[in-house]
Amino acid sequence: MSNLLTRILEKVRVAYVQEMQDNGCQQPYLTAERLCHEKLHIDGDALARIIDEDPTLLAARASDLVQDPGERDNPAVGVIICCNIMAAALDGLLTVAVENDWLAVDESGNILVDDDELGQPGAQTPVVDYSRSPRALENAGKPGVSSLTQLFQAAESEYSRLLENEVHDAYQLALKTSSEFSVFAPDDIAPLVAENPLLLGLRPDDMVDAELFDGDPPAGIIISSHLTHMLLQQLLELASERGALARDSSGHLILPDENQTQPQLH
Repeated sequence: MSNLLTRILEKVRVAYVQEMQDNGCQQPYLTAERLCHEKLHIDGDALARIIDEDPTLLAARASDLVQDPGERDNPAVGVIICCNIMAAALDGLLTVAVENDWLAVDESGNILVDDDELGQPGAQTPVVDYSRSPRALENAGKPGVSSLTQLFQAAESEYSRLLENEVHDAYQLALKTSSEFSVFAPDDIAPLVAENPLLLGLRPDDMVDAELFDGDPPAGIIISSHLTHMLLQQLLELASERGALARDSSGHLILPDENQTQPQLH
């Protein structure tokens, strides 16, 4: 687990114990839920650091965890990951409640929560804007080439080489190259997120085949799909500049496949 996330979760645990002691051990479930919502909607830059320390978080899926109506249908990657962190943290706090006899368990080990608590409105979800990142702005102003730019430049170089001999097959070559240079392993995506936390603002946007992942793609695959699509568009623009793909009267690229087959992640 990320060291930063471990410290954050420990602070939440300490705050929970203190608040329960201060309020006479009342409403253990609602108190735990509220603290998780208050303290674990983590801003983009901090969340990017956490992911860099623990790339496995990119395997998180939205499932039924996203409660915000504005995010539920098409949640940002950052929201998906934070909701999974909150769910795990809530389980941890409820375990603390059981250990302190604030909550009981049944014979099967299930935690029992009072109906009065379950019947009350849940904690309000704070809004985190993952489309803003001071770190991304800072990194953009640094000299040198970003890791993502290096990846795209390598793909362009390979595409240019292939295009020299197979200019008639520009579109299929672009699909092939964008697929081969796609990045989907969490260990490969995490450094890109750390460098540019704005990637946490990406959303599924129907870019991942609904038949894959039961319609609930992991956070990392959402990022990967967007990056692969961006690379494909960049390669197609390059092909147009080289005269390998034409444009219509409106300036749109004329592609040989009307269905515009998307690159496949390997």
